[in-house]
Amino acid sequence: GLLVIDHNRKMKKATENPVSSKLKEYLGDFGQPGQPELEAASESSGVNSSQPDGAEDDSFLTVDLYADVREKMETIAMEDRANVVKIRAGEMAVHDEPQIPWFAAFTTYLGYAVLILYGHARDIIARLFHCGRYMRARVDFISDNKRLYAPLLKSWENFYTRRLYHRIQDCFNRPIAGPPASNLHVLERVSRDGNKTMHVLGSLKDLQSEQQRTSYEFGKHYFESKDRATRACLNLGSYNYLGFADDWLITCKKDVLASLEHLPVSSGSSRMEFGTTYLHRDVEKLVSRFLSKEDAMAYNMGFNTNATTIPALVSKGDLIVSDNLNHTSIVNGARASGASIRTFRHNDIKHLDSILREAIIMGRPRTRRPWRKILVIVEGIYSMEGEYCDLRGIVDTSKKYGAYVYLDEAHSIGAMGRTGRGICEYTGVDPSEVDILMGTFTKSFGGMGGYIASSKEVIEFLRNKSAGSLHHNALSPTVCQQIITSFKVIMGEDGTNIGKQKLQAVRDNSNYFRMRLKEMGLHVLGNYDSPIIPVMLYNPTKIAAFSRECMKRGLAVVVVGFPAVPILLSRARFCISAGHTREELDRALEEIDEVVDILKLRYEKSTFG
Repeated sequence: GLLVIDHNRKMKKATENPVSSKLKEYLGDFGQPGQPELEAASESSGVNSSQPDGAEDDSFLTVDLYADVREKMETIAMEDRANVVKIRAGEMAVHDEPQIPWFAAFTTYLGYAVLILYGHARDIIARLFHCGRYMRARVDFISDNKRLYAPLLKSWENFYTRRLYHRIQDCFNRPIAGPPASNLHVLERVSRDGNKTMHVLGSLKDLQSEQQRTSYEFGKHYFESKDRATRACLNLGSYNYLGFADDWLITCKKDVLASLEHLPVSSGSSRMEFGTTYLHRDVEKLVSRFLSKEDAMAYNMGFNTNATTIPALVSKGDLIVSDNLNHTSIVNGARASGASIRTFRHNDIKHLDSILREAIIMGRPRTRRPWRKILVIVEGIYSMEGEYCDLRGIVDTSKKYGAYVYLDEAHSIGAMGRTGRGICEYTGVDPSEVDILMGTFTKSFGGMGGYIASSKEVIEFLRNKSAGSLHHNALSPTVCQQIITSFKVIMGEDGTNIGKQKLQAVRDNSNYFRMRLKEMGLHVLGNYDSPIIPVMLYNPTKIAAFSRECMKRGLAVVVVGFPAVPILLSRARFCISAGHTREELDRALEEIDEVVDILKLRYEKSTFG
């Protein structure tokens, strides 16, 4: 609940900045750090979701749940931000991610070698005896004569799927029962063919042995509802950054369900035909106002926002300069555009400068004619690294050479900045300096789809040129209302301070969790203030072991391996939410610390983990 306190004394304490003035010098116009707002978390969802009638926002403040570590957290976060500016100014070397220790590299190579050799041995035996789970029965169909047809699958990709991925398939694609809130139920799955296929368990009666039934029934996190066996878990993997999945019944339900009284779930058409409703227009107006852009356009899928917009903006004779860690949707859109592509080292402003300078001087290959246009593409937060881009340096460098800037804010919009306006607000860059702003509604807004925000001329051009507007089905009107309602909560236009509390809660929770993981001696990637926190696992056997050990302890985590990341750089990725409470995070950290000891992951403290 809320604690009534002396307002003047509390606000004075809240505005005290524990960070030294020397660090402030480095920040300049990088954006102001978030002050420790004392509207923190309620016991249920991480934020206070109600306020007494007639109460002023600044008269009723909650207890700062991180008061004991506030000064330390703010100092570390400020130092982290200052380092970005130091790197840009040349006062500090470009920050590299933690290097894989020699022992971890050796065992990782050895692990893959054993898996590959063992997999090939099994394939040879299966072909010799014509038996095995991946062998089809002999039939007389001409289509089974492989000599008559080209291979449908590449040999390495097919082999990797069969002999490596299927071994740990139970760690991926886990179905859930209910909303992806801070606490959720994961449906139990079983396999009867060595993990080739996975089946939802259903009830315990479907298990094959009494021993299995007993282990489930007396398990610490076992739960059964409506003939479905589930595991109650703390959710550390979903993009529920602002916790709308936790308090949806309070914040969004009324407006979203009311929209169904006037509009259907689907428009049944593309935006250029009969798919546009007044809610689509309202979403676009709200996005453009939120981002201080002239106009915006909504898409029905975040991936397709990049994949269909980039080919509409550039084509043959144009040049795309892309960060080498950009998302697959950007890569696919760039390849489909027909434009030439150059990549620069991740977040390396000097390398970007050299590529742009060379592009201007040398022009196109062979003809040396100037490029028609140059488009620099970066992300706000990189989803596998948890780092944010040095937007100030990228914008200044791009404008120096007359290049356009395309910013993907899929993970940063709504989750970063004092008011949730993303990496532009966080780094002190005016949105007018970024030519194309892209984002998704999937993460912070509890919906689906994406948007492009830019000038009226650009948006009007995209409406008539982008495949996402011309051919794809329009965004669901129901989802449009969800987006509108969540925007109003974030902006405070719902008449509460819930949005403000959510923004502070996700920042505090993320920084606390990151700080504690680093204190454990783990290789943790990314920046403070980012809700994405990757932890390096390296060894392929530790991918499955980490996921399974966490699941045993009631922690639902995401593990990532090849091809989503380089084959040697497997990792676990935690996504922190405003819906988490400190008690939940502390419990998770205790369990993770236990798993870390079992798997030997303290690479920051020891070569052997």
